[in-house]
Amino acid sequence: MSETPLSVSKFDKTSVPPFEIPYGEYVPKLIASYERFGGWNNADALNLPSKQIVGKICEDLLKLLFPGFLDSDVVANGTLEELTARRLWDVISRLEDQVRKSVRIGDPNTPTGRTPPIMQKFCRALHIVREVLRTDIEAAYANDPSARSREEVILSYPFIEAIAIQRLAHRLYRAGAPIIPRMMTEWAHSRTGIDIHPGASIGSHFFIDHGTGVVIGETCYIGNHCKIYHGVTLGTRTFIKDEDGNVVKGLKRHPDLGDNVTIYPNSTILGGDTVIGENSTIGANVFLMNSVPPNSLVIYEEKNLSIKTKPVRKNNGRDQADLLWSI
Repeated sequence: MSETPLSVSKFDKTSVPPFEIPYGEYVPKLIASYERFGGWNNADALNLPSKQIVGKICEDLLKLLFPGFLDSDVVANGTLEELTARRLWDVISRLEDQVRKSVRIGDPNTPTGRTPPIMQKFCRALHIVREVLRTDIEAAYANDPSARSREEVILSYPFIEAIAIQRLAHRLYRAGAPIIPRMMTEWAHSRTGIDIHPGASIGSHFFIDHGTGVVIGETCYIGNHCKIYHGVTLGTRTFIKDEDGNVVKGLKRHPDLGDNVTIYPNSTILGGDTVIGENSTIGANVFLMNSVPPNSLVIYEEKNLSIKTKPVRKNNGRDQADLLWSI
């Protein structure tokens, strides 16, 4: 073998034994691990859903929801109906293929007759999702003093992208599509830092301010006109296990919020039997595992907080602050 490693691409990998390929001596152990532990996508499984394709579907669904906002060009007058029909056919046909693959995971011979009804339910809900998203945009505009227009909210707020994808994924989730809804919300999570499970039920006029680090679990129910700040977790308190020590799935694990609830930054609310009553406010940095009645204010009282005057340090007759501004 040459002292200078050759690129693997220069080999005919169908005829050259692995040990003749650079680093090929590590291949047999990898192959053995595939055989022992699985985790590879073979032809017998009729292929798994593709993360890359699902991500592109999410991008195109956003264009379907907000025509002209996420396109490189504006939508010309008189072309909207044709454009919408073409986009809907294109994105739904690709999504249907991914759903069909998800239905067959674990059993390549599973009949896929339930895929078309799933897609029909999803398509019937598209205009409803748009209507609810309109209320989310209104909530963001009304509750954020820095928002100058609704167009700004659509174009620049990561929350809108996260909640739009979650509301779409939630419809697929309720229609019975496996895996794809979670792939969609995780795509949005990776882009926005906002993690909303597709199973969560969220009312109208919802707003997440800033958004980074928000986690909303699968069995959450969130009422209308709720507002959440960054770093909030609506999570599970404990995992119930069966007699064999396996986690029991399908139980109510996450809290519920009544209408008009506000939760300030970095608060954590846990438990499937925890209910935050309507018109309540949860202050910042609160850790809560119990229900609170309607019209409650939950805060930590300040303790040992000291505010003192800082001595001003001079540097050649200039304040340190002046030096910072001059840099």
